[in-house]
Amino acid sequence: MNQRKNTESPSHYDGLENKSVIQLITDINKEDQTIAQIVKGSLPQIEKLISAALPKMKAGGRLFYIGAGTSGRLGILDASEIPPTYGVGDNIVIGLIAGGDTAIRKAVEFAEDDTLQAWKDLSAFNINEQDFLVGIAASGETPYVLGGIRAAKAKGIGTGCIVCNPGSTIAKEVDYPVELTTGPEFVTGSTRMKAGTAQKMALNMISTSLMIRLGKVKGNKMIEMQLSNNKLWNRAVVMLTQELGITNENALALIKKHRSIKKAIKAFESIKTISP
Repeated sequence: MNQRKNTESPSHYDGLENKSVIQLITDINKEDQTIAQIVKGSLPQIEKLISAALPKMKAGGRLFYIGAGTSGRLGILDASEIPPTYGVGDNIVIGLIAGGDTAIRKAVEFAEDDTLQAWKDLSAFNINEQDFLVGIAASGETPYVLGGIRAAKAKGIGTGCIVCNPGSTIAKEVDYPVELTTGPEFVTGSTRMKAGTAQKMALNMISTSLMIRLGKVKGNKMIEMQLSNNKLWNRAVVMLTQELGITNENALALIKKHRSIKKAIKAFESIKTISP
């Protein structure tokens, strides 16, 4: 008989339907406060995964996420936020979910149980040994993710994972495991809660660190973000005034001319360099 997964263990709380709203949210918050420390304990694993993916991406490779349910949605969320935040193409960080795009909004029955579909999904993007694959699975056993990892390894593709149970099959299979032992959920088995929070924190670290190391940040500023709305135009103006010590009017003029914070900075610095 299979040993019960850590994330499927009974909640430390019971009689939830009899609790007041303040009791419920206080207890949920109490559990959530454990997550940052759990992620902290896995920083060495996260560092190794990032350090393995970075040279691949510096050489033009891509970062892939695969997952099912909440884990898959978190991967897609992280991937979808990279282009507007860091100005890269939408083919640099790619998130895939069991059941396809339909599963982003609605559960697709038994999609996560298909061990062959992940590789089919990855193959549609011509994944190869220049790329890096991260499997996201709270249980550490999801067949869709496990099948994709095994197929990728057979093709010489570097692999990592983010799981929330110790000693899982997926963690044993990948090259760079990240194990976040989040323990029982507030609602038994509801891994969209603590496990999902821990996974999101790890994903933030992975993608943000990669983008910084790829030169998408100067100081602490997103110098290659897409200027897709008024809020971001205003943010760009503020960035330039702080970075270059110029007026709002001059910053806006630079942004209008170059349509890029990075290009505006380079243009200004170039003018300063050649000025007498």
